[in-house]
Amino acid sequence: MDALDLPLIYGMEASYSLEGAAQSVGKPLGFGGASFSRSGLVPYRSLDQHRAPYPLLRFAWQDVKASLAALASVTPVGRAVHLAYVNPETGRECLPTIGLSALQLRPAEEIHFPSRSASSVLHVVEGGGTVMIDGIEKAFEEADVLAVPTHSAVAVRNTSRNRSAYLIVVDDAPLHRKLGIYRVFE
Repeated sequence: MDALDLPLIYGMEASYSLEGAAQSVGKPLGFGGASFSRSGLVPYRSLDQHRAPYPLLRFAWQDVKASLAALASVTPVGRAVHLAYVNPETGRECLPTIGLSALQLRPAEEIHFPSRSASSVLHVVEGGGTVMIDGIEKAFEEADVLAVPTHSAVAVRNTSRNRSAYLIVVDDAPLHRKLGIYRVFE
């Protein structure tokens, strides 16, 4: 799945292309994982340097899954095990217009999300279940993609009794926050 903010950019008529120099790999393999492997810790040298807008371009799924498992061990059943992908140097969203997060549904767990101003897309990485969006139920399985319109109440259920389900959530909440229009309706 490729998640882009192209409709926004096209709608603003801000799309353009510039020819540039070929990119070269300037960091050794594993640099991002070694530099940003623990929460709350960044390389000391990054405090004195101009920060790159994207210091970490790859979030290894095995690390994300391990972090979800750790969070699940201290999160009550029925409360979302949900982690946001962030810029490790700033703690803010990775992208200015699109939010990315990972969600774990433990076996037979159902999570209810309140309606909110942001739309989202759910990509099923592992497992299966059902999603209820404004009273309409749909089954999902691995590799499915589900769209959640703005202002929709959502319930996601893992139908497996022995395996967790994992979803990636892509939303436009960062843009809404910047524009001052983000709202959650409990």
